[in-house]
Amino acid sequence: MPEVAIVAALEREVSGIIRNCRRVEGKHQGRKFAFFEDDKRVVVCGGIGVDGARRAAEAVIALYHPALVQSVGFAGALDAGFRVGEIFVPGVVIDARDGSRVEIDGGNGVLITFMTVADAEQKANLAQAYGAQAVDMEAAAVAAAARAHGIRFSVVKVISDELNFEMPETARFIDSQGRFRSAAFAAYVAPRPWLWRRVAALARNSSKAARALAEHLRQARPHLNHVIEAKSR
Repeated sequence: MPEVAIVAALEREVSGIIRNCRRVEGKHQGRKFAFFEDDKRVVVCGGIGVDGARRAAEAVIALYHPALVQSVGFAGALDAGFRVGEIFVPGVVIDARDGSRVEIDGGNGVLITFMTVADAEQKANLAQAYGAQAVDMEAAAVAAAARAHGIRFSVVKVISDELNFEMPETARFIDSQGRFRSAAFAAYVAPRPWLWRRVAALARNSSKAARALAEHLRQARPHLNHVIEAKSR
């Protein structure tokens, strides 16, 4: 059984690492999930937001019993020094819903999990309120699932939008299952040429971030396997 379980939001975030994996469908608590397996790692994408992330984390824990659960994917920069494609491995994850904190060995900096897509103004407020360097929408929920089952937890995020990048309206296109309705978003953008440049930049940034994340995970994998083997002895 895979010893590392990766929980992401969307397949495009982890496209570089699931490409050569076995796709296996499984069911947990009446919901279907697609798992991407190789010998020591399994990836599941739960959708955008804390609810989908928690469900996916619970499913992969129940079905695979991993030694380590990782929250992996995109994050927005709250630090002006971060650039698209930079890897962020935090030492603290904060849940904006209740202010709870999870500390992670080996990390550095603070990631805040927020409930909606943060615009430039919200990013500035989050940075000031929590002393965080980046924001995502899932990590705190994955951390809660891992902690509930007594499983080691870590986070690897890649910056997909910089501090002052003004995100186009995307929240309305996330459905109740955390899926992004790409066709509806494209139909919304098409008659609004003032959005085209931002949407194109978002697409380029996402592609760059996904490539950087895949390369980081590829390089980190031998070390991660060594650490897990050492812990299991």
